Amino acid sequence: MNIKAGPTERHLLDDIVAAVGSVLLGKQHEIKLALCCLLARGHLLIEDLPGMGKTTLAHGLANVLGLGYRRIQFTSDLLPADIIGISVFEKSTETFRFHPGPIFTQLLLADEINRTSPKTQSALLEAMAEGQVTSDGESRRLPSPFFVIATQNPVSQGGTYPLPESQQDRFTMCISLGYPDPQAEKRMLLEGTAEPRYARLQAKLNPEKLVALQAAVQGIHVSDAVAEYLVRLVQFTRKSDGSGLGLSPRASQAILQCAKAWALLEGRTYLVPEDVQLVFPAVARHRLQAYAEIHNVGALIEKALNSVDIL
Repeated sequence: MNIKAGPTERHLLDDIVAAVGSVLLGKQHEIKLALCCLLARGHLLIEDLPGMGKTTLAHGLANVLGLGYRRIQFTSDLLPADIIGISVFEKSTETFRFHPGPIFTQLLLADEINRTSPKTQSALLEAMAEGQVTSDGESRRLPSPFFVIATQNPVSQGGTYPLPESQQDRFTMCISLGYPDPQAEKRMLLEGTAEPRYARLQAKLNPEKLVALQAAVQGIHVSDAVAEYLVRLVQFTRKSDGSGLGLSPRASQAILQCAKAWALLEGRTYLVPEDVQLVFPAVARHRLQAYAEIHNVGALIEKALNSVDIL
């Protein structure tokens, strides 16, 4: 199935954002970023306090996109096999049979990923990077599409194992939902919990069409001028204070892919600088962890966007 960016696709994607917005109230921009991350074939990290709607976002996306959905609650005693699966010996056949773990799904919610040990974190992140898992020496492909939404509590909370910078880099985007505005919170109180509204959500896509939309992202045209602008932004983060703690080439690629996905959401076949600017904070912030230890990351991102010339 071949799909090209255009008004029809924009209308469909707008409908998807609106449908998820009917269960996650007042967070249209964050929903668009999450959908953008999925279209870019990335994975999403959400850092926020409990009760902000992280599970609601994941569940809503799965329902509207027609994806298989599983949720894993990460705890300190969770083992890699609890995620990947395990081989069990069956006496009737005298052979080992692999029992797939919850990672064999299309949209996986890894809830409170920084509550589990680094060994278990690594098992998930390896699957995200390779699109497959290895058990008993045999590699097994994961479903397509495969999208991980991982949530983590702020590092200041007790009982957490902070993700190393190299592992945070595996997530294409990191966002925070934050508190709802007063109007959205009032509507939540009047309408009650989101569970009854899940039942009214209808799938607007199927996995095959979603994969086609992901392929359409690759067809978005990138001019030399926009590519040079992106390079200048990334270079600014590396040279602004001489620390050399700026964004990596992998980050540059992630920014480009997400910007192209944003252009698709807007129904365009080409990239404009505003696409880069809109996704830049969500792609860059968590990748500057080393910089954050001595500087203000938010200030650096804002300075880059305000200081770097578009042309």
